[in-house]
Amino acid sequence: MRGRLGPVPTFMLFAGCLNPRMLPVLLLRLAELCHGHHLGLFAKLFSMLNVIFFGIEVSPQVQIGGGLFLPHTVGTVIGAARIGDNCTILQGVTLGTSEPDMGFDVAKRPVVGNDVFIGAGAKVIGGVMIGDHAKIGANAVVLRDVPAYAVAVGVPAVLLQQKTLDESPRGA
Repeated sequence: MRGRLGPVPTFMLFAGCLNPRMLPVLLLRLAELCHGHHLGLFAKLFSMLNVIFFGIEVSPQVQIGGGLFLPHTVGTVIGAARIGDNCTILQGVTLGTSEPDMGFDVAKRPVVGNDVFIGAGAKVIGGVMIGDHAKIGANAVVLRDVPAYAVAVGVPAVLLQQKTLDESPRGA
């Protein structure tokens, strides 16, 4: 048995927090917390640290659920209205508006459901809704709503397949 049981040494815990997959999420959570407490200057500071060190731009106004996974952050821009729980967003993804929006109008920004996977280089533009468990392919340009359990690919994105809630995995 190679696994280690018992308490985690402080050094390993500290090293885990500096992981390039963990620290950007920590910084965006701090920015979100500061924004929620009307500390705009500190929220902007944490957002800028994310841009400088990890190449990811996240608006502190985005509502982000738990379990966000950012395996690679470089070139990612997150300006959505809301991101659900347990989403995976790869590098180079843009979630934003189709026109300049300095006031953060949520009606012009995408809403991402729970358990969504967004592939590298994908662009989700405008006030679209990405349903729960949807998958957006690499380099897809999403300009329309993507229903739950659908797979969207291409430029502009089209639905490749859509699984309904009634379908159950076979062979289980």
